[in-house]
Amino acid sequence: MAGKAIRFGVVGLGMGEHHCVAINNARGATLAAVCDKHTGRLAERVKKFGVTGYDNYDDLLRDPDIDVISIVTESGVHADMGIAAAKAGKHIVMEKPVDIAPTRINKLEKAVAAAGVKCGCIFQSRMNPLNIALKKAIEKGKMGRVIGIHGALPWFRGQEYFSGPFGPWRGTWAMDGGGSMMNQGIHTIDLLTFLAGPVKRVCGFYDVFDHDIEAEDHAVACLQFANGALGTVFTTTCARPGGPQAIYGFGSKGSFRKEGDVLVHFEMGGKTERTRMMEKFGGKQVDGGASKDAMAVAADGHTLIMEDMVRAIRQNREPAIPLSQARHAVEIVCAVYKAAGTGRTIEVARVAGARG
Repeated sequence: MAGKAIRFGVVGLGMGEHHCVAINNARGATLAAVCDKHTGRLAERVKKFGVTGYDNYDDLLRDPDIDVISIVTESGVHADMGIAAAKAGKHIVMEKPVDIAPTRINKLEKAVAAAGVKCGCIFQSRMNPLNIALKKAIEKGKMGRVIGIHGALPWFRGQEYFSGPFGPWRGTWAMDGGGSMMNQGIHTIDLLTFLAGPVKRVCGFYDVFDHDIEAEDHAVACLQFANGALGTVFTTTCARPGGPQAIYGFGSKGSFRKEGDVLVHFEMGGKTERTRMMEKFGGKQVDGGASKDAMAVAADGHTLIMEDMVRAIRQNREPAIPLSQARHAVEIVCAVYKAAGTGRTIEVARVAGARG
């Protein structure tokens, strides 16, 4: 990519290490600085990546050489940190979820618009070639009228994930915004909306079964999509030893099922297309480890998002996954929590950061 490299700074160096790798792998981007309040972790990353280190976020924002701030901190401070970045004139890459309350996302969106900066969001499943191919097939009507779309996330997290030196914010309402659905499962919920469109109303249940945490480690929801399709999703961190995300969709003309990044079956279109899809995306499931280990995340999708941010800045356009799209998954999760807490079906559009 032509032109001066876009310089990134990453704040939050747990999962943020994946952002550092992705930035270094992204065309047109360069990692220029990292920031973390934990000085030991900061020193390790400064040495590993050979960049400037800051233990104070305000100092990172004052760095005139930084074009983009990649925010990978506790979910409950995402919007506040994004607003500060926007006011400092920095573009933003925001890790999921954008924040834990739609009302705070509203404020972030206004700050981004007022500052004239870009804000791209991390939902790397949207960059996956299989998911893109499925979306195109559905949009072209090859599955017919969408009738059902269902997601499962059978993951496992040990208690140390929540109680270790960097984990006490996880599984809390104040900083994580929930448990298995808001943290781990929000990718699955976003993918369901990516494939089938927005969700209109929900009902659900959640509870804590196998961890010492505030929020849920298992949740189940029923979804009614705006197009009339019905869906379900379950998320958990209790499923020993953990398995891949699974998505099953069907319509009036066909169906598909995928596990992780593997297409298990594809019954849409003609025989030639079915064969081509299975040859391209079928095969043996390769366990990337994310179902068992939060740090076992591939950087490929993140790399594509970083490259898209570079192009968005140079072309003065919206990023591929803007705030306006990334917020809906948060709205759905908040609606599920409210539905579970009240025992009612909840209209997603009426949720403003509520939880059960």
